[in-house]
Amino acid sequence: MKWALVAVAVAAVVALRVWGHRRRRRGTEPPGSPSAGRLTLGGSVGLVAAREVRERLRGRVFRVGTLLILLVVAGAIVIPVITRGAQGPEKVGVVGALSAGRREAVRAVGKQAGVVVHVVSEPSLADAEGALRSGRISLCIDGSRLLVDKASSVSDTYVEDLADELGVARAYVRAGLSSAQESELARARPLDVVSLQPSARNTVRTTSIIGVILIFVMLTQYLTWTLMGVMEEKSSRVVEVLLATVRPLQLLTGKVLGIGLVAMGQAVLVVAFALVLAKAVGSSLLHGTAPVELVSVLVWLVLGYAFYCWVYAAAGSTVERQDQVQTLALPLSLPMILGYVMALTTASSGSPSPFFEVLAYLPITAPFAMPILVGLSRVAWWEFVASALISVAATAAVARLAAGIYRRAILRTGSRVRLRDMMARHG
Repeated sequence: MKWALVAVAVAAVVALRVWGHRRRRRGTEPPGSPSAGRLTLGGSVGLVAAREVRERLRGRVFRVGTLLILLVVAGAIVIPVITRGAQGPEKVGVVGALSAGRREAVRAVGKQAGVVVHVVSEPSLADAEGALRSGRISLCIDGSRLLVDKASSVSDTYVEDLADELGVARAYVRAGLSSAQESELARARPLDVVSLQPSARNTVRTTSIIGVILIFVMLTQYLTWTLMGVMEEKSSRVVEVLLATVRPLQLLTGKVLGIGLVAMGQAVLVVAFALVLAKAVGSSLLHGTAPVELVSVLVWLVLGYAFYCWVYAAAGSTVERQDQVQTLALPLSLPMILGYVMALTTASSGSPSPFFEVLAYLPITAPFAMPILVGLSRVAWWEFVASALISVAATAAVARLAAGIYRRAILRTGSRVRLRDMMARHG
């Protein structure tokens, strides 16, 4: 996409300008000035971050919230396994003849995907289509095609694996065990999967959908912590004590870094728990999950938090009462809600619109849109990197703006600080 390359170039120019501006400011400050020191993890920033980590880990909200997330994940993995066992085997219809070897391959692929398969014969293609629509069979093998129905309960993973397996078997037959076998197998392609309803097979992987839900839940939780934490420190005057020993930028950076470390730790725990539990109970929910999908979810969780945490921290510094926080919460979360709803809608349809593809390059919605495009295999590696670079450049600009607002608003008490006044002062 040409416009994506243009966006990357613009983001790179903005990042270079911000970096050059900060270098010039650092060079003009005297060595002994309070703002001349660097933000190092081993100094004041590290101490503030460690304090935030300890407070969050000790809190009952974190423990109960983590337990609830793990219980929901466990339910999503275990319940389908129990239900699948109660429903009995999946029925796969066959139109025409199917060799004993291929019938065994159909069952073997089902076993690998955690699906019990029973092969049945169908008199004709019309009968097979009627059986698919009525739910009597889950899918049908018709020569060189697989027929599925959008409402079928059979897993997408099993259908994809079976198409691969039968495609290879067809290549063996065509090769005829001759010298051409190797070249024929090299050109083997999965069988065509023809749906009785449009766009039934253009579906996003379950991993990406779960990942988007995880990103939304965790961002909502931890950004709310950031907003509330800054507000509580301001209202209780604790921030005045802290600012006696650390600079505002160090305090703000340490706070968002500490909360971010807790968020990342919780995300890794949830992902590891899901993978181990799915393997232990033989669940097919995460079967076939590509490492790139897990990496995509974790990368955009980090980038999403990195972008929004500065916004929420700056907003928290402008208020000092609970009712004021509530008036800020909805406007701040609207971009995330938009990205989340559009991501789930696109995942259901399986066909991303041009508008949704644009959302994948906007830092406010990219954490939700890009994992879905990765799950649909609709994005190249350079497009993923381009979106990440745009997000990083935007985060740097937002962080600088938020730091200025925080520095001017955190010690102002008595009434809510208007963002318009802070922006004017910052400008």
